Amino acid sequence: MPVYARYEFEDSVHYGLVNEGKISELCGGLFDPPVPTGREAALGDVKLLAPCEPPKMLAVGLNYRSHLGSRPAPNVPGIFYKPVSSIQSPGGPIVIPEGATDVHYEGELVVVIGKTVSKATREEAAASVFGVTCGNDVSDRNWQRGDGKDLQWWRAKGSDTFSPFGPFIVTGVNYADLALETRLNDEVVQSQRTSDLIFDVPEVVRFISQWVTLVPGDIIFSGTPGETRRMKAGDVVEVVIEGIGTLSNPVQ
Repeated sequence: MPVYARYEFEDSVHYGLVNEGKISELCGGLFDPPVPTGREAALGDVKLLAPCEPPKMLAVGLNYRSHLGSRPAPNVPGIFYKPVSSIQSPGGPIVIPEGATDVHYEGELVVVIGKTVSKATREEAAASVFGVTCGNDVSDRNWQRGDGKDLQWWRAKGSDTFSPFGPFIVTGVNYADLALETRLNDEVVQSQRTSDLIFDVPEVVRFISQWVTLVPGDIIFSGTPGETRRMKAGDVVEVVIEGIGTLSNPVQ
């Protein structure tokens, strides 16, 4: 299972393959044939960045029954956009913006598209997935659905730093059945398997592609399980997915 990272080392940014605590620099971009340059570095000596630069980001709401509460299960995936300006790298701070009063974590499996896909079948949708990573769909509940509710979720889920993802993109893993945990200050606050998604990854990709063409590098947050709660400055939130790794971000 190749494991990809995007990182900064010696004042330049590279893609690399991760293996046994080392990262091997690659020629070209994420979707080019993986040809090593011959340069290696220890993971501890590099700065890990968000593992790709998506042209666009989409997300699915209400995609685990454990997150529905009293709400009925949706008939189709509930899709929304997140702006690319909200991306945060692994280890970077989630900054609670001015006026935000109820900012929550949402640990999620994130899908990375590797092939252009439009009006796909399920099989074509599945074949378009390059790999998966960890993500945190940070959300202010007041701006999302409270007294301060906006017309759209432009700042509730799209404020600067509200879309951490990484640290790695893993290919070839069975993303249909992985353990997902979110930890807040080392306490497990979310725990579920991706097999419990209401709409699985191929269906989400297929559905989106009927109206919006997906291109290499696009990412999709697939939904969060269980209940969430407010974060505060000084907290540390981690999203841990089996076979992928740990996405850790301090809150400030």
